[in-house]
Amino acid sequence: MTVERHGGDRPDRGYPAGVVKRRDILTGAITIAATLLFVGIASSVLSSALKHVLHGTGETDPALMIALLLNVALILIGWRRHRDLANEVDIRAAAEQSARLLAARDPLTGFHNRRSLAEAGAAMFVHAADRHKAMALLLLDLDYFKTVNDLHGHAAGDSLLKAVAHEIAQAMPPHALTARLGGDEFACGFPFDPAHATLVERVAETLVSRLAQPFQIDGLHLHISASVGIARSDIGCVGIDSLMRSADIAMYSAKNAGRNRFAWFDQSMERDLKTRTDLEASLRSAIPNGEIVPYFEQQIDLNTGRLTGFEVLARWEHPTRGMIAPEAFIPLAEETGMISDLSLSLLHQAFTAARDWDAGLSLSVNISPWQMRDAWLAQKIIKVLTETGFPANRLEIEITETALLDNLALTQSIVGSLKNQGVRLALDDFGTGFSSLAHLRALPFDQIKIDRSFILSINQSAESTALVTAITRLGDSLNLPITAEGVADARIEERLRALGCAKGQGFLYGQPMSVANTRRLLAERRLLQMPQPGIVGVSGTVHRRSA
Repeated sequence: MTVERHGGDRPDRGYPAGVVKRRDILTGAITIAATLLFVGIASSVLSSALKHVLHGTGETDPALMIALLLNVALILIGWRRHRDLANEVDIRAAAEQSARLLAARDPLTGFHNRRSLAEAGAAMFVHAADRHKAMALLLLDLDYFKTVNDLHGHAAGDSLLKAVAHEIAQAMPPHALTARLGGDEFACGFPFDPAHATLVERVAETLVSRLAQPFQIDGLHLHISASVGIARSDIGCVGIDSLMRSADIAMYSAKNAGRNRFAWFDQSMERDLKTRTDLEASLRSAIPNGEIVPYFEQQIDLNTGRLTGFEVLARWEHPTRGMIAPEAFIPLAEETGMISDLSLSLLHQAFTAARDWDAGLSLSVNISPWQMRDAWLAQKIIKVLTETGFPANRLEIEITETALLDNLALTQSIVGSLKNQGVRLALDDFGTGFSSLAHLRALPFDQIKIDRSFILSINQSAESTALVTAITRLGDSLNLPITAEGVADARIEERLRALGCAKGQGFLYGQPMSVANTRRLLAERRLLQMPQPGIVGVSGTVHRRSA
């Protein structure tokens, strides 16, 4: 905590002590010397002048008179020079003070910046311990702030940050530290009685509630929320650095738990973070080492029972941990930006493996919404297909509903490039997101896939039955075949066949298989042949679900 002391109109307020002291010594020395010289000369000259005026005797020495005048001039010049020098010192001191203030404060919000928070926070940490209290540190990260910047520009974003800072300041108890750490991340610290931690929770609840309210900014109606992590100095923290680290870990835990909430730090969060960090490091080496491999899930024609193709799924064959399911590493690959390299590696392996399969067998691959943000995605996929020689007319890419919301124009461009090569397009996980007829009209889909959550409950849930029925009828009216995921038993298969679904995939037809086991199955069914030349084509990436 910092305390500002105001010195009214004192001329040396805010000056460095050394500058003020040196200036005062110089001023005093000049004043004393000039005064002594003036007294010595003036006394002699004035004495002679008085005798001459009163008694008509004595004469004023012209040299002394000149010296007196020069002395007076020297005093006047010296005084003016001293005044100019003092003004210059004042200006420099004020500039230094302003620079120190700017270095310690965030110019947008007036809060402390990261560096000054560390200094003031360290003082508060020690002060709280000396008074047998604890220090609470809250780290806030604004949810969906990037969307505001992207949609409305940085000016609106800056105005929103100012409004957020005002709400934070209003929610803080007296003597609290407030800081903006950069971007849309803030920190708040204050002392509290360790026996009454509910005070800290009330502050956190107030912050979450205030920041979830809509903001009126420049005529815009903006919605954000906040993820808040809380750490306390009296539990496992030896200093301000460890306190900030604990609060940061808790904040990410709150964000991963669904955002718009707060979370206290505990040791399990640190263990989870270490596990995630280790997994990330392993994943970075696993991709170039070829540990992420394709598995193939059968797709069956529900009317004839014929094998029509496979969906490509990702599996991690870890050298020590064994098989790792995609839901454990695909989200991590997306968050860290590794999804593109992972996907392209997987596609290269899958295309190479499937080149000599029967020409009637297709490959269906899912493209991550994160990949759909890459304007060069189509070219990258086409390059892989060119290198492997896999024909585009045997490929079907699957786009989830989430990908349509991020940037429909870019999605249309990517899809257009791929469709020009003969690739088919499927809308995946239909019914779980925000798909509408407008989306079905915006892109040239060839097929709709119903999410497995509805298929698995079709014989138990009337709502699932109604939804699957509605989707199949929609597909019929738009001439779009329907594929059902998650066909687990014969009763579900029979129900889907009656509804008119074209294809099904799921455990009823077997577990997803490795490259070797897939080739063995195809060899038994006489579905292997020499590779045939085809048009350069496409594919996508990875499914998250495990088999």
